[in-house]
Amino acid sequence: MAPASKAEKKAAVDAAAWMFNVVTSVGIIIVNKALMANYGFSFATTLTGLHFATTTLMAVVLKWLGYIQASHLPLADLLKFILFANFSIVGMNVSLMWNSVGFYQIAKLTMIPVSCLLEVFFDKIRYSRNTKLSIAVVLLGVAVCTVTDVSVNAKGFIAAFIAVWSTALQQYYVHYLQRKYSLTSFNLLGHTAPAQAATLLLLGPFLDYWLTNKRIDQFSYNLPSLLFIILSCSIAVGTNLSQFICIGRFTAVSFQVLGHMKTILVLILGFMFFGKEGLNIQVVVGMIIAVAGMIWYSNASAKPGGKERRSHSIKHGSDSTQLDDKV
Repeated sequence: MAPASKAEKKAAVDAAAWMFNVVTSVGIIIVNKALMANYGFSFATTLTGLHFATTTLMAVVLKWLGYIQASHLPLADLLKFILFANFSIVGMNVSLMWNSVGFYQIAKLTMIPVSCLLEVFFDKIRYSRNTKLSIAVVLLGVAVCTVTDVSVNAKGFIAAFIAVWSTALQQYYVHYLQRKYSLTSFNLLGHTAPAQAATLLLLGPFLDYWLTNKRIDQFSYNLPSLLFIILSCSIAVGTNLSQFICIGRFTAVSFQVLGHMKTILVLILGFMFFGKEGLNIQVVVGMIIAVAGMIWYSNASAKPGGKERRSHSIKHGSDSTQLDDKV
């Protein structure tokens, strides 16, 4: 009874973590889309800096209340994380500006194979045939949903390359740092959010001006736009925290694969709130394929041998490779 009860409790917490991430991630996308489309607030990098500033404030309050215990993260690891995270944010914004929407979506899809490579290389993860095929089905479904026009140029390709690899490394590092230093999601956010807020708020206005030719200090602020900015920052606290919780409990690859459910929900909500002109049979078929792939991935990766870490041990003077544990 005890093992079953423990497994059921873990499954319930896992499901709650995923739901928390899906709700906050979809919510912030809808709010930001409304903020930019309805009020013309196009300063995405600075807005992300405000998100991390709000997250920092939350971390300070929680630490003061005693919910976050003192922890240590070496400066070298913190700097590497901030480098990957900020290159990810800036790279995605620049990639969207320099590439067609179709190529931008294809580039985002390649984050799953790149994350797989990082896990295979650094963590010695082995994927079963069914797990690999299920990932391919998810990629196919999301591609059918989102990829339309595809045109490539040199600077756009470089921006997409930097964005994909920095995002994959940032998400890998979330899992790696929590595991290596026994950090909770709150602990890690408490270390990284202040540094990200400071760097993005410092560089964001200049980068946004370069990308949009608009100055944030000349934006016509009014009460509705300010309320949307505050709402965006509030939801971002949950988005940032839930991302760290999910990647810490699972891996970057699982986060990416199952995270495409958010893409499906954003498409559906976009059709509901912003018009149905993009809804067609191709999109519906793509959604069905993607969801089927996600269900397959969940089952395939949970089975013995679906996704396991190899470890090396020495027995009787000879090297032997073992499948150490399921990831």
